Amino acid sequence: MRKQPYEPPAQSVFGQIVDAFIMLALVLVTLYVPLLLKLAGGGTTTSTFDNPTWETLGQNATMATQWEKLGFDPTSAAAIIGVKFDYAFSWIGFAVTAAVILLYFVGMLRWSDKEYREVIAERFDDDRPSA
Repeated sequence: MRKQPYEPPAQSVFGQIVDAFIMLALVLVTLYVPLLLKLAGGGTTTSTFDNPTWETLGQNATMATQWEKLGFDPTSAAAIIGVKFDYAFSWIGFAVTAAVILLYFVGMLRWSDKEYREVIAERFDDDRPSA
């Protein structure tokens, strides 16, 4: 007896639109929640300069000329130059992220195993005689 071809469940246009908006919401939440909870980035460090000059700010003549073209003097540029981003790296955070991605991948493969087997059986397990 021949198996019926696999028929994936049909989804309405409304269902597809709802799914698209849910995915958009999940992406936005994924991107903004770490920022809102102050979990993203290591922050900044600020250096202050007493009586700043271009030399004490670490700017050469070419850099100073470009700052001046933008309308900055050493005092106003010091507030920008003195702010440095902290690029700290956490091996624990990296390991947790890698584990979550690996567990998600393994889970998806296991949860989809039945569907994969049905599609493969439909395509390759026909009643052809062996040669």
